[in-house]
Amino acid sequence: MRGRRPPREGVDGTATDSAKRPTPKALAVRWLARRDYSRAELTQRLRQRGVVDADIERVLDELAAAGYLSDARYANAVVAQRMGRFGKRAIVHALKERGIGADESAGALAQLADVDELEQASALWRQRFGVAPADDREKARHVRFLQARGYGLSIALAVLRAAGSRASEDAS
Repeated sequence: MRGRRPPREGVDGTATDSAKRPTPKALAVRWLARRDYSRAELTQRLRQRGVVDADIERVLDELAAAGYLSDARYANAVVAQRMGRFGKRAIVHALKERGIGADESAGALAQLADVDELEQASALWRQRFGVAPADDREKARHVRFLQARGYGLSIALAVLRAAGSRASEDAS
């Protein structure tokens, strides 16, 4: 487990940690170099470091103007990453949770316009389970799995009905 480094000492033995503290812009650039963040996430992280709100806004405006920070790009990345493994509800929730605005969310969610959620949920279910549930307890577990992935109850039940009809056709 990694711990924090002790503060560096100057020539006279006093701590020089405050003199070497990175600027808010340097912190934000360092974080953005690792992965994309939303504006709200960076605001929260900088506040946790004790940066005042005026400095946060100024730094984030500079980074957005330079093209390093973009909520629209971040929203597109979240949708692309979760598409196929999560339903539309879960993706919308993830965007709201990360502080993405309605305009950026709508633009990113346009990627999901042509997606058939029933087909997507069926593929996900087949990948996870593959066989129809044997009893009601197992059926409930399958439904919970699909609902946890952001699919509605009607879609989850439709997937299981289709799986049950396929299983009865295979048995005949």
